[in-house]
Amino acid sequence: MARQIESFRGVVYPWFCDFMGHMNTQFYCTLFDGATLHFLAHLAKKSELDSRGCGWVDLRQVIEYKHEVRSGELLLIRTQLIKIGNSSLGFLHEMRDTEQETLRATSEHVVAMFSLSERKSTPLDDTTRARATDLMNDQTHPH
Repeated sequence: MARQIESFRGVVYPWFCDFMGHMNTQFYCTLFDGATLHFLAHLAKKSELDSRGCGWVDLRQVIEYKHEVRSGELLLIRTQLIKIGNSSLGFLHEMRDTEQETLRATSEHVVAMFSLSERKSTPLDDTTRARATDLMNDQTHPH
């Protein structure tokens, strides 16, 4: 399996929580979205995408809630690349608390490189593909 990289670190603020006292689903999406942007920037920097007239488009996201998250908890998200396609990438986020590292939620994503002018997917460029391949082949532990 490919090495995980830390893609996000944050705190659960009181306003992230619903009337039942746990983090509302909209904020899971927010935190996972932040992790996605950091992870993808590890593979293709924004300036590189801008020079090619490209961006990313989300194709699929599946969240699984594993353990309740409450206000004040410190969270980290680690991301692992699981698939490299012609124009797409598949990856898995794991959200854990920083104290016990209890798995709180996972989010599996598929994204595609997207031509902003043609409004359709475009093949991964050589640099992005090389970085993704290097990450996929890296077996080192994330800590």
